[in-house]
Amino acid sequence: MESINDFLTTILPYTEWPMFILLIGGGLFLVFYSKFVPYRYFGHALAVVSGKYDDKNAKGDVSSFQALSAAVAATVGLGNISGVAIAIHDGGPGVVFWIWMTALLGMGIKFYSGSLAIMFRGTDSEGKLQGGPMFYITKGMGNWARPMAVFFSICGMFGFLGVFTANQFTEAFMGVVKPHETLLVTSEYNWKLAIGFFLAIVTSGVIFGGLNKIAKVASAIVPFMVGVYLLAVIFVMASNAGDIFPALKMIFVEAWNFDTMVTGGFWGLVIIGVRRAMFSNEAGLGSAPMYHGQSRNDEPTKEGLVAMLGPFIDTIMVCTFTAVVIILSGAYLEDGSGITMTMSAFEKTLYGIGDTLLMVIVAAFALSTLFTYSYYGVKSLSFLTNPKIGKWYNVFFVVMIVFAAVASLQLVKNLIDLSYALMVIPNMIAVLYLSPKVNAASKEYFQKMKKGA
Repeated sequence: MESINDFLTTILPYTEWPMFILLIGGGLFLVFYSKFVPYRYFGHALAVVSGKYDDKNAKGDVSSFQALSAAVAATVGLGNISGVAIAIHDGGPGVVFWIWMTALLGMGIKFYSGSLAIMFRGTDSEGKLQGGPMFYITKGMGNWARPMAVFFSICGMFGFLGVFTANQFTEAFMGVVKPHETLLVTSEYNWKLAIGFFLAIVTSGVIFGGLNKIAKVASAIVPFMVGVYLLAVIFVMASNAGDIFPALKMIFVEAWNFDTMVTGGFWGLVIIGVRRAMFSNEAGLGSAPMYHGQSRNDEPTKEGLVAMLGPFIDTIMVCTFTAVVIILSGAYLEDGSGITMTMSAFEKTLYGIGDTLLMVIVAAFALSTLFTYSYYGVKSLSFLTNPKIGKWYNVFFVVMIVFAAVASLQLVKNLIDLSYALMVIPNMIAVLYLSPKVNAASKEYFQKMKKGA
């Protein structure tokens, strides 16, 4: 594990600038190129996701709400609870500002990629409708771009492993329950292995059931778990109302701290923010379009508007609440990182039971994320081979859950960061290349909308 981690640490710095330029530079270009459409039609996006404009005759497997729930289930998870803590640990409170900025740009990116997911859908060898970066790269850009789609799919097979979730759930369980002391006296390693096997068995029960089962489970769990988490956070903020503005002020002030101690100085701070924001909402990564491509919808712009709600929910809302609790509690001044820091913050601010409550929430987040991530990997392997072989990805996925339970946070974080940075490159090139087609489709859609059609 140490050898793998050393290898990943060596390669990772070379991916930072291409990722940064494509996500931030590309995101800024798309925001202005769209004439701020994702933000101007925010209310209309909420109406679409509520089912007001559903077309029962449209092609697809799941509703727009189910597609958004599944995509949000994959993004609203431990990235928002422990990913924010890792960012604050690595870069200080100011990093949250850069997470916000990346999320706002991410809404624009998601609008384009969600639209492309419907615009360039394909069918697999079994005749089933499919969408996602592999399809809008090959169908939208042409066969000359196929190597980009292949590269994306290979990286996706590693990036879409549920390793971060399995690792952080295990850390949370070990930290709260302390099973090696309270349940059965054995080594921590044995307990971590047991938790890994438990997660693998539960995940297998859902993921081998296919997309419809994943979508049903996700749309049942996600609204509930986000609601419970937000209630807990709002209670903490209400109890410490006088400290909220100083905490927010600290985020803004520290964001421009040129003397920051973070590795790499000011730009190091910004890159940490970009990395963790991408891990939180996956804008630019190309994962959510795989779900949105399955949506029962024939109108690209409509699905693009639904997709852009993702970064708002999971980053602007959930990540901000997590960050404020961590700053209010003072947990960011401690040594712990990841889930350990967030649990410390909740324990301090919720009368000693916060860590137990967070453990329950983390369990729901972890399972829903594991259910949804496997689907991305299956689609990646299916594109490289065929759907029959693609289903075998689930076996690899389940085995890696057990591996992640006993791995270090550093190894897991580096593996995901590298895979994500490499996936951004082909996906963002395709989104930027095909953006004029999205603009043309959205112009036509909004003209029809004004006429009441």
